[in-house]
Amino acid sequence: MRRATIPSGRLRTRGWILAALVVSGLGYFVREQVVLVLVVFGLAALFLVLVVVVYVDRKLRRYHLLGRFWRADWARFRQLWALGLPIAATLIFEVSIFNAAVFLMGLIGKTALAAHSIAVQIASVTFMVPMGFGQAVTVRVGRAFGAGDPEAMRRAGWTAFVIGEGFMALTAALMLFAPNLLISAFLDRTNPASLPVVDLAVTFLAIAALFQLADGAQVIGSGMLRGLHDARVPMIFAALGYWGIGLPLGILLGFPLGLGGAGIWLGLAGGLGVVGTLMMARWIMRERLSLTGTSHP
Repeated sequence: MRRATIPSGRLRTRGWILAALVVSGLGYFVREQVVLVLVVFGLAALFLVLVVVVYVDRKLRRYHLLGRFWRADWARFRQLWALGLPIAATLIFEVSIFNAAVFLMGLIGKTALAAHSIAVQIASVTFMVPMGFGQAVTVRVGRAFGAGDPEAMRRAGWTAFVIGEGFMALTAALMLFAPNLLISAFLDRTNPASLPVVDLAVTFLAIAALFQLADGAQVIGSGMLRGLHDARVPMIFAALGYWGIGLPLGILLGFPLGLGGAGIWLGLAGGLGVVGTLMMARWIMRERLSLTGTSHP
């Protein structure tokens, strides 16, 4: 007699729904301090449901989830740390320079700080799209890299690059030609008290438009190189571009040369331009540098 089975996708969906309903329902009857504990227990319950799914489903059972979990694979751990730590450092270098820019704006004044907050929020929203392409291209290039297929690596990398940069070009045009439309989401432009902030935010967005393509290139290029297991050199590029060039340039332009907030944004643009150029140059030279695992003719 054939045994009836529930599709694994349906079981996983039911697990998600069950965990969400349990956490949401209990959240209404307990104090806020307990919600975090309930969320943790809900996620733990979800994990157990997924484990059961893997062991019940015939197609998934072959992966032997938690098989010999008491025997650590130290070689694999070392591989993960060797790849993961440089990636983390690269992100820290990038995020921290924008955090440093906030403190520098605070030294200039309230108006510069407010305008910077608006401009950087808009730039951050547009950045999410190429960052998503950067994550996707890591997977696609990585699969081609594992298969030893240089043509698939090339196709996956450049496809993500063209789409991501096309989007950034559109957002750059929007920042240049319709900055007031974007700023109106944050400030009432009809209020005279807001005009100094609006005017400065327009200037910052014009500079942000200049580095949109560079920002997209650096995050997508970094994702391409991660797919090739190349993370240490991009980390050095980030340290050099952001903290070796971008921040000192911004301080020089902003304070000794008297450009104020615009000078700091020009420094950010310069740092992103350097990192984006270096990332893409390394991707273009990937075969010559033997990053693809294939010999260059």
